[in-house]
Amino acid sequence: MKRLIAPLLIGLVGAAILCALGIWQVQRLAWKEAILDDITSTISGPADATLPSDPAPEADRYRPVQLAGTVDEGELHVLVSQKRVGAGYRIIAPFTTEAGRRVLIDRGFVPTEDKDLERPAGEATITANLHWPQETGSFTPETDRDRNIWFARDVAAMADALGTEPILAVVRSEEPPVPGVTPLPVSTEGIPNDHLQYAITWFSLAAVWIAMTGIWLRRGHFSKDVQP
Repeated sequence: MKRLIAPLLIGLVGAAILCALGIWQVQRLAWKEAILDDITSTISGPADATLPSDPAPEADRYRPVQLAGTVDEGELHVLVSQKRVGAGYRIIAPFTTEAGRRVLIDRGFVPTEDKDLERPAGEATITANLHWPQETGSFTPETDRDRNIWFARDVAAMADALGTEPILAVVRSEEPPVPGVTPLPVSTEGIPNDHLQYAITWFSLAAVWIAMTGIWLRRGHFSKDVQP
């Protein structure tokens, strides 16, 4: 019997640790879902008719706004890929509000072949969400300014290039609509939430651990019985 104590303890402790990790991931899942619900509620909330005087990337991220003003000349093209569509570009343009503030707007997506087509500027009303996307990293290619190809929405760099405040409004709708441009509104789709898969993995490992412990104990028991 003493020979079975060590494998039994190892099995119980290992299974307890793996189950605890699974429970922790379930708790993390509830936490992440609450965050996503909060973000969704913010995105779809009532739109402000004016910009915050000094918007902050954390406090004002996803804030809905409805702004009247003028889409100005000049635009930047950010390379992206759309499911079931393929490669294309986000169209980033300068926008001057009726209050005289000049900001960036993400008008939406165009296919690769439409990159250099002329798009209308002039008076417009946009419904949008403020956003400071975190898309740059050590592996982000350098902007090809000669061909006007950007590989990430770097708000500070784009604002410097177009002479605007470092504020990006991602368009949900634009009036009048822009022919050939499909809005890509802010959503929670790109925010990872893998905690359910992690929880299943830990609980599965716990089940395997318990099964292996049972096999170990069974072999230990029978090996004792067959000793001469």
